[in-house]
Amino acid sequence: EPTRPAFIFQFKNPLILLLLASALVSILTKNYEDAISITAVIVCRLIVDPVAIIQEYRSEKSLEELTKLVPPECNCIREGKLQHLLARDLVPGDIVSLSIGDRIPADIRLTEVTDLLVDESSFTGEAEPCSKTDTPLTGEGDLTALRNIVFMGTLVQYGKGQGVVIGTGERSQFGEVFKMMRAEETPKTPLQRSMDKLGKQLTLFSFFIIGVIILTGWLQGKHLLSMFTIGVSLAVAAIPEGLPIVVMVTLVLGVLRMAKKQVIVKKLPIVETLGCCNVICSDKTGTLTANEMTVSQLVTSDGLHAEVSGVGYNGQGTVCLLPSKEVVKEFSNVSVGKLVEAGCVANNAVIRKNAVMGQPTEGALIALAMKVGMSVIQMELIT
Repeated sequence: EPTRPAFIFQFKNPLILLLLASALVSILTKNYEDAISITAVIVCRLIVDPVAIIQEYRSEKSLEELTKLVPPECNCIREGKLQHLLARDLVPGDIVSLSIGDRIPADIRLTEVTDLLVDESSFTGEAEPCSKTDTPLTGEGDLTALRNIVFMGTLVQYGKGQGVVIGTGERSQFGEVFKMMRAEETPKTPLQRSMDKLGKQLTLFSFFIIGVIILTGWLQGKHLLSMFTIGVSLAVAAIPEGLPIVVMVTLVLGVLRMAKKQVIVKKLPIVETLGCCNVICSDKTGTLTANEMTVSQLVTSDGLHAEVSGVGYNGQGTVCLLPSKEVVKEFSNVSVGKLVEAGCVANNAVIRKNAVMGQPTEGALIALAMKVGMSVIQMELIT
């Protein structure tokens, strides 16, 4: 949302509107003291609101970075030539070439496949790579279950392939998901519903007080404008002017504390909603876990046990024999060295910039070889 509409949205709750109306009536009835006090509250709100808007803006930008799953570039065959194009320039009918490590730039119907495995965890939530084929499928079924189609935003883990673009941008399955998310109306939080209810109740109460006082004054023969002024003063006194500021400051402080712990809060009222949760159901793969495999223990054929430390696709960590805690490097222990060598040589995965190009299990074995200083063996075989 743009900053200006977000700023205006902060004043849409009934309590703030009631305060604005009360200030206007106080000015019209020359009750300037009440008008000044209410205006001071609104000014304080103006001071606090930019903090909330800035925080929401930062959260939006952070979420934009997290949702950049569509690759910026791809390999496309046009006029019989392999060209390096931006993914946004693809159109239905283009032929795209895929290889290990490529992120799928659009929905593609496969025409050529060689041992193609695709990580669809960002799309379906399934951690296991999906095997793809180029053969026509008989029968009808869910589009996402078709094995001869790869979907935008997913990742080629193994093999290679080629296919025809059938959907791009919002016309892809990934785009359909985003359109449904945008169309879904965000429900109000319990705090917002309570504040709206309070604002409506105070509005009705204010009108009731003004009406009763005017009616009483009229029956007693008093001046109606004086009775109206007294009614407005009593109604304004019943309005908790400081409540909106207290609520806003409390939510902002909560968001700032969560931001220090690397928690992204998209909207301020979500802090209160999160505090009401007893049970949180979350997707595991890629959300609670990193969708990475790591070797944690080794057992050799002659009965030796070793413990492996460190996580992720990198060389940070050690391999220690148990129970002596001796650190193993290269072939300092022949049994462990031979085991690690076998896992490294019989391997098609490649680790680049702490990311695996290939199957996660094979990537974990390469990371193990890096920890004992033997990853160069695979590089020598490749060259």
